[in-house]
Amino acid sequence: MSGRQPPRRAVVTGLGVVAPHGIGAEAFWKATADGTSSLGPVTREGCAHLPLRVAGEVRGFDADEMIEGRYLVQTDRYTHFALAAAELALADARFGRADVESPYSVGVVTAAGSGGGEFGQRELQNLWGQGSRYVGPYQSIAWFYAASTGQISIRNDFKGPCGVVAGDEAGGLDALARAALSVRQGTDTVVCGATEAPLAPYSIVCQLGYPELSRATEPDHAYRPFTSAACGFVPAEGGAVLVVEAEETARERGAEARATVAGHAATFTGASRWEESRAGLARAIEGALAEAGCRPEDVDVVFADALGVPEADRAEALALADALGPHARRVPVTAPKTGTGRAYCAAPVLDVATAVLAMEHGLIPPTPHVFDVCHDLDLVAGRARPAEPRTALVLSRGLMGFNSALVLRRGAAPSPE
Repeated sequence: MSGRQPPRRAVVTGLGVVAPHGIGAEAFWKATADGTSSLGPVTREGCAHLPLRVAGEVRGFDADEMIEGRYLVQTDRYTHFALAAAELALADARFGRADVESPYSVGVVTAAGSGGGEFGQRELQNLWGQGSRYVGPYQSIAWFYAASTGQISIRNDFKGPCGVVAGDEAGGLDALARAALSVRQGTDTVVCGATEAPLAPYSIVCQLGYPELSRATEPDHAYRPFTSAACGFVPAEGGAVLVVEAEETARERGAEARATVAGHAATFTGASRWEESRAGLARAIEGALAEAGCRPEDVDVVFADALGVPEADRAEALALADALGPHARRVPVTAPKTGTGRAYCAAPVLDVATAVLAMEHGLIPPTPHVFDVCHDLDLVAGRARPAEPRTALVLSRGLMGFNSALVLRRGAAPSPE
Protein backbone atom coordinates (compact mmCIF):
# COMPACT_ATOMS: atom_id res chain seq x y z
CA MET A 1 0.00 0.00 0.00
CA SER A 2 1.35 3.41 -0.97
CA GLY A 3 1.98 5.87 1.85
CA ARG A 4 1.47 8.85 -0.45
CA GLN A 5 -1.13 11.31 0.78
CA PRO A 6 -4.06 12.02 -1.57
CA PRO A 7 -4.02 15.50 -3.12
CA ARG A 8 -5.76 18.28 -1.23
CA ARG A 9 -9.04 19.23 -2.90
CA ALA A 10 -9.98 22.89 -3.36
CA VAL A 11 -13.64 23.64 -2.63
CA VAL A 12 -15.75 26.78 -2.86
CA THR A 13 -17.36 27.78 0.43
CA GLY A 14 -18.38 31.40 -0.11
CA LEU A 15 -19.59 33.73 -2.88
CA GLY A 16 -19.56 37.52 -2.93
CA VAL A 17 -21.10 39.36 -5.87
CA VAL A 18 -21.28 43.02 -6.87
CA ALA A 19 -22.89 43.15 -10.30
CA PRO A 20 -25.35 45.02 -12.52
CA HIS A 21 -27.96 42.48 -11.37
CA GLY A 22 -27.50 43.45 -7.73
CA ILE A 23 -25.35 43.32 -4.62
CA GLY A 24 -24.95 39.91 -3.01
CA ALA A 25 -25.28 36.38 -4.37
CA GLU A 26 -29.00 36.10 -3.59
CA ALA A 27 -30.03 39.21 -5.54
CA PHE A 28 -27.68 38.30 -8.37
CA TRP A 29 -29.02 34.77 -8.65
CA LYS A 30 -32.67 35.83 -8.64
CA ALA A 31 -32.14 38.23 -11.53
CA THR A 32 -29.98 35.73 -13.41
CA ALA A 33 -32.43 32.86 -13.00
CA ASP A 34 -35.30 35.11 -14.09
CA GLY A 35 -33.46 36.04 -17.28
CA THR A 36 -33.44 39.71 -16.33
CA SER A 37 -31.43 42.17 -18.38
CA SER A 38 -29.54 44.93 -16.58
CA LEU A 39 -28.11 46.46 -19.73
CA GLY A 40 -28.89 50.11 -20.24
CA PRO A 41 -27.61 53.51 -21.33
CA VAL A 42 -24.19 54.57 -20.10
CA THR A 43 -24.81 57.11 -17.32
CA ARG A 44 -21.37 57.43 -15.73
CA GLU A 45 -20.18 61.02 -15.43
CA GLY A 46 -18.24 62.36 -18.42
CA CYS A 47 -19.29 59.62 -20.82
CA ALA A 48 -22.29 61.18 -22.59
CA HIS A 49 -20.29 62.34 -25.62
CA LEU A 50 -18.61 58.99 -26.23
CA PRO A 51 -19.88 56.54 -28.90
CA LEU A 52 -20.39 53.71 -26.40
CA ARG A 53 -24.13 53.78 -25.68
CA VAL A 54 -24.95 50.55 -23.83
CA ALA A 55 -23.23 48.95 -20.84
CA GLY A 56 -23.87 46.98 -17.68
CA GLU A 57 -23.58 49.43 -14.78
CA VAL A 58 -23.63 48.55 -11.08
CA ARG A 59 -26.41 50.62 -9.54
CA GLY A 60 -27.23 51.11 -5.88
CA PHE A 61 -23.69 50.43 -4.70
CA ASP A 62 -22.82 52.66 -1.73
CA ALA A 63 -19.12 52.24 -1.03
CA ASP A 64 -19.38 54.38 2.11
CA GLU A 65 -21.67 51.82 3.71
CA MET A 66 -19.42 48.83 3.03
CA ILE A 67 -15.85 50.12 3.21
CA GLU A 68 -13.95 52.16 5.79
CA GLY A 69 -12.97 55.66 4.77
CA ARG A 70 -9.23 55.03 5.00
CA TYR A 71 -9.52 52.42 2.28
CA LEU A 72 -11.90 54.43 0.11
CA VAL A 73 -9.51 57.35 -0.31
CA GLN A 74 -6.68 55.02 -1.36
CA THR A 75 -8.58 53.02 -3.97
CA ASP A 76 -10.46 53.11 -7.25
CA ARG A 77 -14.03 51.99 -7.86
CA TYR A 78 -12.85 48.59 -9.09
CA THR A 79 -11.15 47.96 -5.75
CA HIS A 80 -14.23 49.21 -3.89
CA PHE A 81 -16.12 46.42 -5.66
CA ALA A 82 -13.40 43.92 -4.74
CA LEU A 83 -13.32 44.89 -1.06
CA ALA A 84 -17.10 44.68 -0.83
CA ALA A 85 -17.31 41.38 -2.71
CA ALA A 86 -14.56 39.89 -0.53
CA GLU A 87 -16.44 40.80 2.65
CA LEU A 88 -19.64 39.33 1.22
CA ALA A 89 -17.81 36.12 0.28
CA LEU A 90 -16.20 35.76 3.71
CA ALA A 91 -19.56 36.32 5.40
CA ASP A 92 -21.21 33.83 3.04
CA ALA A 93 -18.55 31.25 3.96
CA ARG A 94 -18.99 32.13 7.66
CA PHE A 95 -15.26 32.67 7.71
CA GLY A 96 -14.22 35.01 10.52
CA ARG A 97 -11.14 35.98 12.47
CA ALA A 98 -11.57 32.99 14.75
CA ASP A 99 -11.18 30.69 11.73
CA VAL A 100 -7.73 32.05 10.88
CA GLU A 101 -5.26 29.70 12.52
CA SER A 102 -2.41 31.87 11.19
CA PRO A 103 -2.50 34.93 8.93
CA TYR A 104 -0.08 33.02 6.69
CA SER A 105 -2.72 30.33 6.10
CA VAL A 106 -4.93 32.67 4.02
CA GLY A 107 -3.92 33.99 0.61
CA VAL A 108 -5.46 36.36 -1.93
CA VAL A 109 -5.44 36.09 -5.74
CA THR A 110 -7.29 38.44 -8.09
CA ALA A 111 -7.30 39.23 -11.79
CA ALA A 112 -7.80 42.61 -13.40
CA GLY A 113 -7.74 43.94 -16.91
CA SER A 114 -8.20 47.71 -16.75
CA GLY A 115 -7.13 48.61 -13.21
CA GLY A 116 -8.11 51.88 -11.55
CA GLY A 117 -8.90 54.01 -14.58
CA GLU A 118 -11.27 56.43 -12.88
CA PHE A 119 -8.84 57.21 -10.05
CA GLY A 120 -5.93 57.59 -12.44
CA GLN A 121 -7.86 59.89 -14.78
CA ARG A 122 -8.90 62.16 -11.91
CA GLU A 123 -5.35 62.52 -10.62
CA LEU A 124 -3.93 63.19 -14.08
CA GLN A 125 -6.55 65.87 -14.61
CA ASN A 126 -5.41 67.45 -11.34
CA LEU A 127 -1.81 67.27 -12.54
CA TRP A 128 -2.39 69.06 -15.83
CA GLY A 129 -5.14 71.36 -14.57
CA GLN A 130 -3.73 72.50 -11.22
CA GLY A 131 -0.20 71.21 -10.84
CA SER A 132 1.76 68.40 -9.24
CA ARG A 133 0.93 69.47 -5.68
CA TYR A 134 -2.69 68.51 -6.36
CA VAL A 135 -1.88 64.90 -7.19
CA GLY A 136 -2.62 62.62 -4.25
CA PRO A 137 -0.06 60.15 -2.90
CA TYR A 138 -2.26 57.16 -3.72
CA GLN A 139 -2.05 57.77 -7.46
CA SER A 140 1.00 55.50 -7.41
CA ILE A 141 -1.01 52.47 -6.26
CA ALA A 142 -4.75 52.97 -6.87
CA TRP A 143 -4.59 52.56 -10.66
CA PHE A 144 -2.40 49.45 -10.42
CA TYR A 145 -3.98 46.15 -11.46
CA ALA A 146 -2.64 44.51 -8.27
CA ALA A 147 -4.34 47.03 -5.96
CA SER A 148 -7.32 44.82 -5.10
CA THR A 149 -5.17 41.90 -4.01
CA GLY A 150 -3.09 44.18 -1.82
CA GLN A 151 -6.00 45.98 -0.21
CA ILE A 152 -8.00 42.80 0.52
CA SER A 153 -4.95 41.25 2.19
CA ILE A 154 -4.15 44.40 4.17
CA ARG A 155 -7.73 44.96 5.30
CA ASN A 156 -8.11 41.38 6.53
CA ASP A 157 -4.51 40.74 7.63
CA PHE A 158 -4.15 37.85 5.20
CA LYS A 159 -0.43 37.14 4.77
CA GLY A 160 -0.47 33.86 2.85
CA PRO A 161 0.44 33.50 -0.84
CA CYS A 162 -0.89 36.54 -2.70
CA GLY A 163 -0.80 37.44 -6.36
CA VAL A 164 -2.52 38.96 -9.33
CA VAL A 165 -3.15 37.35 -12.73
CA ALA A 166 -2.64 39.46 -15.82
CA GLY A 167 -4.17 37.12 -18.36
CA ASP A 168 -6.66 39.21 -20.33
CA GLU A 169 -10.35 38.38 -19.74
CA ALA A 170 -9.48 34.71 -19.28
CA GLY A 171 -7.41 35.74 -16.27
CA GLY A 172 -10.51 35.53 -14.13
CA LEU A 173 -10.57 31.75 -14.53
CA ASP A 174 -6.81 31.56 -14.22
CA ALA A 175 -7.00 33.33 -10.83
CA LEU A 176 -9.36 30.64 -9.53
CA ALA A 177 -7.06 27.96 -10.88
CA ARG A 178 -4.11 29.64 -9.15
CA ALA A 179 -6.09 29.66 -5.90
CA ALA A 180 -6.85 25.95 -6.24
CA LEU A 181 -3.18 25.22 -6.93
CA SER A 182 -2.19 27.18 -3.85
CA VAL A 183 -4.60 25.09 -1.78
CA ARG A 184 -3.20 21.87 -3.20
CA GLN A 185 0.29 23.08 -2.29
CA GLY A 186 -0.64 23.66 1.35
CA THR A 187 -2.48 26.97 1.80
CA ASP A 188 -5.67 26.46 3.80
CA THR A 189 -7.78 29.28 2.33
CA VAL A 190 -7.58 31.63 -0.64
CA VAL A 191 -9.83 34.60 -1.33
CA CYS A 192 -9.94 34.89 -5.11
CA GLY A 193 -11.83 36.48 -7.98
CA ALA A 194 -12.00 39.59 -10.13
CA THR A 195 -13.80 42.91 -10.32
CA GLU A 196 -13.69 45.62 -12.97
CA ALA A 197 -14.79 49.25 -13.33
CA PRO A 198 -14.08 50.09 -16.98
CA LEU A 199 -16.79 52.73 -17.50
CA ALA A 200 -14.83 55.91 -16.72
CA PRO A 201 -14.23 58.18 -19.76
CA TYR A 202 -10.53 57.35 -20.17
CA SER A 203 -11.20 53.64 -19.80
CA ILE A 204 -13.97 53.76 -22.40
CA VAL A 205 -11.75 55.63 -24.86
CA CYS A 206 -9.17 52.85 -24.51
CA GLN A 207 -11.84 50.24 -25.23
CA LEU A 208 -13.11 52.02 -28.33
CA GLY A 209 -10.11 50.60 -30.13
CA TYR A 210 -11.56 47.10 -29.81
CA PRO A 211 -13.41 46.19 -33.03
CA GLU A 212 -15.34 43.60 -30.98
CA LEU A 213 -17.02 46.31 -28.85
CA SER A 214 -20.72 46.74 -29.63
CA ARG A 215 -21.73 50.19 -30.90
CA ALA A 216 -25.45 49.37 -30.80
CA THR A 217 -27.76 51.91 -29.21
CA GLU A 218 -30.60 49.64 -28.06
CA PRO A 219 -29.97 47.42 -25.01
CA ASP A 220 -32.13 44.61 -26.41
CA HIS A 221 -30.00 44.37 -29.54
CA ALA A 222 -26.54 45.30 -28.31
CA TYR A 223 -25.24 41.90 -27.16
CA ARG A 224 -26.64 38.85 -28.95
CA PRO A 225 -24.01 36.10 -29.29
CA PHE A 226 -24.62 32.97 -31.38
CA THR A 227 -27.21 34.77 -33.53
CA SER A 228 -27.11 36.22 -37.03
CA ALA A 229 -27.55 39.65 -35.41
CA ALA A 230 -24.37 39.38 -33.32
CA CYS A 231 -22.62 42.77 -33.34
CA GLY A 232 -20.08 42.57 -30.55
CA PHE A 233 -20.09 42.58 -26.77
CA VAL A 234 -21.34 45.08 -24.22
CA PRO A 235 -18.85 46.02 -21.47
CA ALA A 236 -19.79 45.91 -17.80
CA GLU A 237 -18.50 46.69 -14.34
CA GLY A 238 -18.62 44.68 -11.12
CA GLY A 239 -17.51 41.14 -10.44
CA ALA A 240 -17.29 38.35 -7.90
CA VAL A 241 -14.98 37.04 -5.19
CA LEU A 242 -14.97 33.43 -3.93
CA VAL A 243 -13.61 31.78 -0.83
CA VAL A 244 -11.71 28.64 -1.84
CA GLU A 245 -10.53 26.29 0.89
CA ALA A 246 -8.91 22.93 1.37
CA GLU A 247 -11.75 20.46 1.80
CA GLU A 248 -10.46 19.25 5.15
CA THR A 249 -10.11 22.83 6.41
CA ALA A 250 -13.71 23.56 5.48
CA ARG A 251 -14.89 20.33 7.07
CA GLU A 252 -13.06 21.03 10.32
CA ARG A 253 -14.77 24.37 10.77
CA GLY A 254 -18.17 23.04 9.71
CA ALA A 255 -18.38 24.89 6.39
CA GLU A 256 -20.27 23.51 3.40
CA ALA A 257 -18.25 22.53 0.35
CA ARG A 258 -20.51 24.01 -2.31
CA ALA A 259 -18.41 23.07 -5.32
CA THR A 260 -15.03 21.58 -6.15
CA VAL A 261 -12.56 23.28 -8.47
CA ALA A 262 -11.81 20.09 -10.36
CA GLY A 263 -9.82 21.00 -13.47
CA HIS A 264 -8.35 23.88 -15.45
CA ALA A 265 -6.25 24.51 -18.54
CA ALA A 266 -5.24 27.57 -20.54
CA THR A 267 -3.79 28.29 -23.99
CA PHE A 268 -2.84 31.29 -26.11
CA THR A 269 -3.75 31.89 -29.76
CA GLY A 270 -3.12 35.60 -30.42
CA ALA A 271 -5.10 38.83 -30.42
CA SER A 272 -8.40 38.75 -32.30
CA ARG A 273 -7.44 35.58 -34.17
CA TRP A 274 -10.87 34.13 -33.66
CA GLU A 275 -10.60 31.31 -36.18
CA GLU A 276 -7.44 30.13 -34.43
CA SER A 277 -9.17 30.33 -31.05
CA ARG A 278 -11.13 27.23 -32.09
CA ALA A 279 -8.08 25.00 -31.65
CA GLY A 280 -6.82 26.87 -28.59
CA LEU A 281 -10.12 26.75 -26.76
CA ALA A 282 -10.67 23.08 -27.64
CA ARG A 283 -7.21 22.27 -26.27
CA ALA A 284 -8.03 24.14 -23.05
CA ILE A 285 -11.31 22.24 -22.68
CA GLU A 286 -9.58 18.91 -23.21
CA GLY A 287 -6.90 19.81 -20.67
CA ALA A 288 -9.41 20.91 -18.04
CA LEU A 289 -11.46 17.73 -18.48
CA ALA A 290 -8.35 15.60 -18.23
CA GLU A 291 -7.26 17.26 -14.99
CA ALA A 292 -10.76 16.83 -13.58
CA GLY A 293 -10.95 13.18 -14.64
CA CYS A 294 -14.09 13.91 -16.66
CA ARG A 295 -15.33 12.41 -19.89
CA PRO A 296 -17.01 14.79 -22.36
CA GLU A 297 -20.41 13.23 -21.60
CA ASP A 298 -19.93 14.04 -17.89
CA VAL A 299 -20.38 17.76 -18.61
CA ASP A 300 -23.91 18.79 -17.65
CA VAL A 301 -23.80 22.47 -18.58
CA VAL A 302 -21.47 24.84 -20.41
CA PHE A 303 -21.15 28.50 -19.51
CA ALA A 304 -20.00 29.92 -22.81
CA ASP A 305 -17.53 32.71 -23.44
CA ALA A 306 -20.10 34.19 -25.87
CA LEU A 307 -18.17 37.10 -27.33
CA GLY A 308 -20.92 38.17 -29.70
CA VAL A 309 -18.66 38.38 -32.76
CA PRO A 310 -19.75 36.03 -35.57
CA GLU A 311 -16.28 34.58 -36.21
CA ALA A 312 -15.61 34.14 -32.49
CA ASP A 313 -19.01 32.56 -31.83
CA ARG A 314 -18.51 30.11 -34.66
CA ALA A 315 -15.04 29.22 -33.36
CA GLU A 316 -16.43 28.58 -29.88
CA ALA A 317 -19.23 26.35 -31.17
CA LEU A 318 -16.71 24.37 -33.24
CA ALA A 319 -14.30 24.14 -30.30
CA LEU A 320 -17.04 22.57 -28.21
CA ALA A 321 -17.72 20.09 -30.99
CA ASP A 322 -14.01 19.29 -31.28
CA ALA A 323 -13.56 18.77 -27.54
CA LEU A 324 -16.89 17.21 -26.56
CA GLY A 325 -17.72 15.30 -29.73
CA PRO A 326 -21.40 14.38 -30.26
CA HIS A 327 -22.16 15.50 -26.68
CA ALA A 328 -21.64 19.11 -27.80
CA ARG A 329 -25.02 19.03 -29.55
CA ARG A 330 -26.84 17.74 -26.47
CA VAL A 331 -25.28 19.54 -23.53
CA PRO A 332 -27.12 22.71 -22.41
CA VAL A 333 -25.11 25.86 -23.15
CA THR A 334 -25.85 29.21 -21.54
CA ALA A 335 -24.42 32.73 -21.47
CA PRO A 336 -26.14 34.71 -18.68
CA LYS A 337 -23.64 37.53 -19.19
CA THR A 338 -25.79 38.80 -22.06
CA GLY A 339 -28.01 40.21 -19.31
CA THR A 340 -25.22 41.94 -17.38
CA GLY A 341 -22.60 42.71 -19.97
CA ARG A 342 -19.08 41.38 -20.28
CA ALA A 343 -17.07 42.57 -17.29
CA TYR A 344 -13.71 41.59 -18.75
CA CYS A 345 -11.69 39.54 -16.16
CA ALA A 346 -14.70 39.49 -13.87
CA ALA A 347 -17.05 38.00 -16.48
CA PRO A 348 -15.92 34.37 -16.12
CA VAL A 349 -15.75 34.68 -12.33
CA LEU A 350 -19.41 35.76 -12.35
CA ASP A 351 -20.03 32.71 -14.54
CA VAL A 352 -18.32 30.51 -11.94
CA ALA A 353 -20.52 31.99 -9.20
CA THR A 354 -23.56 31.38 -11.42
CA ALA A 355 -22.47 27.80 -12.07
CA VAL A 356 -22.19 27.09 -8.34
CA LEU A 357 -25.66 28.54 -7.76
CA ALA A 358 -27.13 26.70 -10.76
CA MET A 359 -25.88 23.36 -9.43
CA GLU A 360 -27.30 24.14 -6.01
CA HIS A 361 -30.71 25.25 -7.28
CA GLY A 362 -31.11 22.65 -10.02
CA LEU A 363 -31.72 25.33 -12.62
CA ILE A 364 -29.79 26.43 -15.71
CA PRO A 365 -30.30 30.18 -16.22
CA PRO A 366 -31.17 31.51 -19.67
CA THR A 367 -29.31 33.71 -22.15
CA PRO A 368 -31.18 37.05 -22.29
CA HIS A 369 -31.83 38.73 -25.66
CA VAL A 370 -30.96 35.55 -27.60
CA PHE A 371 -33.58 33.47 -29.41
CA ASP A 372 -32.62 32.79 -33.05
CA VAL A 373 -29.50 30.67 -32.52
CA CYS A 374 -27.58 30.07 -35.73
CA HIS A 375 -25.10 27.49 -34.40
CA ASP A 376 -25.49 23.81 -33.62
CA LEU A 377 -25.78 24.35 -29.86
CA ASP A 378 -28.48 23.61 -27.30
CA LEU A 379 -28.48 27.20 -26.08
CA VAL A 380 -30.75 27.82 -23.08
CA ALA A 381 -32.82 30.85 -24.06
CA GLY A 382 -36.12 32.41 -23.12
CA ARG A 383 -36.45 30.97 -19.64
CA ALA A 384 -34.45 28.93 -17.14
CA ARG A 385 -34.32 25.18 -17.64
CA PRO A 386 -34.81 22.77 -14.70
CA ALA A 387 -31.92 20.32 -14.49
CA GLU A 388 -29.64 18.59 -12.02
CA PRO A 389 -26.19 19.64 -13.19
CA ARG A 390 -23.31 18.09 -11.27
CA THR A 391 -20.46 19.11 -13.56
CA ALA A 392 -20.13 22.56 -15.13
CA LEU A 393 -17.66 23.72 -17.76
CA VAL A 394 -16.89 27.47 -17.75
CA LEU A 395 -15.13 29.02 -20.76
CA SER A 396 -13.38 32.32 -21.30
CA ARG A 397 -11.36 33.98 -24.05
CA GLY A 398 -9.59 37.32 -24.00
CA LEU A 399 -9.38 39.90 -26.74
CA MET A 400 -5.60 39.53 -26.69
CA GLY A 401 -5.78 35.78 -27.33
CA PHE A 402 -5.88 33.97 -24.00
CA ASN A 403 -8.18 30.94 -23.69
CA SER A 404 -9.18 29.27 -20.44
CA ALA A 405 -11.48 26.45 -19.33
CA LEU A 406 -12.50 25.50 -15.79
CA VAL A 407 -14.39 22.43 -14.58
CA LEU A 408 -16.51 22.63 -11.42
CA ARG A 409 -18.11 19.68 -9.64
CA ARG A 410 -21.08 20.06 -7.36
CA GLY A 411 -20.28 19.78 -3.65
CA ALA A 412 -17.19 17.97 -2.37
CA ALA A 413 -16.73 15.87 -5.49
CA PRO A 414 -13.73 13.53 -5.63
CA SER A 415 -10.86 14.39 -7.91
CA PRO A 416 -8.36 11.99 -9.45
CA GLU A 417 -5.14 11.20 -7.59
